[in-house]
Amino acid sequence: MSGSPALSLAFLALVLALGSSGVSLLAGREPRVLRLAAMPLVGLSGVAALGAGLLVLAQGGSFTVTLPLGLPWMPWHLRLDALSGLFLAVIGLVATAVGLYGPAYVRGFEQGRDSLAALGGFTGLFLTGMLLVVLADDAFLFMVAWELMSLASYFLVAFQHEHPANRRAAFLYLLMAHIGGLAILLGFGVLAAFGGGFDFDAMRTAALSPGWASVAFALAFLGFGMKAGLVPMHAWLPEAHPVAPSHISALMSGVMLKVAVYGFVRVVLDLNGEVQWLWGVVLLAVGSVSALMGVLFALMQTDLKRLLAYSSVENLGIIFIALGLALLFQATGHPMLGALSLVAALYHAVNHALFKGLLFLGAGAILHSAHERDLEQMGGLLRRMPWTGYFFLVGCLSISALPPFNGFVSEWLTFQAALQAWQLDSGVLRSLIPIASAVLALTGALVAATFVKVYGVAFLGQARSRHVRRARAVPFGMRLGQGFLAVLCVLLGVLPTQVVHLIEPVSAQLLGTGIPQAGANGWLWLTPISSETASYSAPLNVFALTLIAGVAIWWFKRRTVRRSRRCDPWDCGFAAPTPRMQYTAASFAQPVRRVFGLLFEIDETRTTGGDGVQRYRLRLADRLWGWLYVPVARGVELASRRVVRLQSGNVRVYLGWTLATLLVLLWIISGA
Repeated sequence: MSGSPALSLAFLALVLALGSSGVSLLAGREPRVLRLAAMPLVGLSGVAALGAGLLVLAQGGSFTVTLPLGLPWMPWHLRLDALSGLFLAVIGLVATAVGLYGPAYVRGFEQGRDSLAALGGFTGLFLTGMLLVVLADDAFLFMVAWELMSLASYFLVAFQHEHPANRRAAFLYLLMAHIGGLAILLGFGVLAAFGGGFDFDAMRTAALSPGWASVAFALAFLGFGMKAGLVPMHAWLPEAHPVAPSHISALMSGVMLKVAVYGFVRVVLDLNGEVQWLWGVVLLAVGSVSALMGVLFALMQTDLKRLLAYSSVENLGIIFIALGLALLFQATGHPMLGALSLVAALYHAVNHALFKGLLFLGAGAILHSAHERDLEQMGGLLRRMPWTGYFFLVGCLSISALPPFNGFVSEWLTFQAALQAWQLDSGVLRSLIPIASAVLALTGALVAATFVKVYGVAFLGQARSRHVRRARAVPFGMRLGQGFLAVLCVLLGVLPTQVVHLIEPVSAQLLGTGIPQAGANGWLWLTPISSETASYSAPLNVFALTLIAGVAIWWFKRRTVRRSRRCDPWDCGFAAPTPRMQYTAASFAQPVRRVFGLLFEIDETRTTGGDGVQRYRLRLADRLWGWLYVPVARGVELASRRVVRLQSGNVRVYLGWTLATLLVLLWIISGA
């Protein structure tokens, strides 16, 4: 370890994360410990993880170490390579922002009844679990870290457990996390059975038949897809993310979902042998449905954090579309296009961590200052919280994939890969990829509409409630955490060639090739295929936009009359505008809701009160609840009622069941 600074920094990140959890135990007696020690240690852990990830990406190679922990015949193996380094850097970026943002945010909990020791302790364990997942080099440590991550985040979701909705969301999250964990464990079991061991090196040498490789793929896709929130396994995500503290929501949506992407990529492209084209078709189909359904549900929401949670479903769908393209191109003998698609998927994973973390921190700032999550009660926040408004605008532009922000680059790379479908020999695949591309284009338009709604309703216009009118700017630390991610959203959009070069070692490790032509025309131009096909220069776009804006401002100032009287314009005799005359979030989404109404369970009611005022109430529900989850819940309840009958209260009956169980076990053992 002494010869590997990257691995030393990774260990330092783990120690700092565990230290944050440890010192949080003192917060029960001294609340200041949480903001003065625990949260800064989270930030320092993020800095160390970021440094480790960037070092291994820049220097290349892989570093391994075996720890004297675990089982006597199965010690823990750690490995830091390009793939784990990239996701270690992603964890570090968001954890650093949370470390800056958290001290001022958690101060609001000091006067409450909630346990600060639990909040800080489980935050540190949550971060430790995510770091260990990406460093694990055997299935045993991987599953221990995965369960640590899931259980710690469960307690964070249930942090304010006095609310029934929080307890319900936490239980649903824990249930689906364990179902997914069981699928991942079974997938590792298939690989270990053929590889002869539970360490990843043994699994890489496994000779799987196409059938068993597909079984391992299906189990990995079920387990990691459930944690990633892909449709139809997304039910827990819009329930759990909104009820967690906002800095935890940023970690869950920005980082934990990417840890699921890491696990899937590690198993499918590193451990599972030869890729099959059918796997790519599955990813394309599920990713397209997730992207479209996620953004449609997001557009319908009026709860800001719930909207952002559904938006994560959409972005994970985009990532899996790009991963599907990578598997398709790799399986059909087009490694360069597979590398381009994989780089696009990983680039979007990094981008989503940044802008979704920024948006959740912005939502937390609004909640901290205005005590409001309902868009219908907001308005005019830009005047009251200008820095939060500007940073939130950067997040909205980034997630809407508008140049020169980072979201545009990764989605543009995905489209560039999809446009090469003509190189495939299969006519079916050549037809399928354009359909997925069309869904992705529609998704992009709906995302823009969604965040125009969010920003316009929340930050522009007039305040719709008294507590929003009383909102004030948040403390400096919260602004600093948002500003850190906002600057990164701009940098990763303005310098895409450098980012692609950082991600390329991951593609070289997994697929054997990168996209060396990306910077063939210099650092100013990104050329994914060739300069004759397409190229993009973000720095030149920024220069052109700055020049146009400067000329427009200069011209406007020259044309403006210096002495002018400000007054309201002629309003044709109408009454003065009030907040009730503004567009609401529900009315903004109404045209799209009419078009895609069959996808939702819609309950609209209009009532007239005693004062003669008409009131409108809209309730939207996910049809998948009734189709998939409600029947399962009813089946579990029915089975539980029948099992209860065994509990008769009679000792002789219990002894009889015990004797019968022993006889069955003896029969099974003797037969074996």
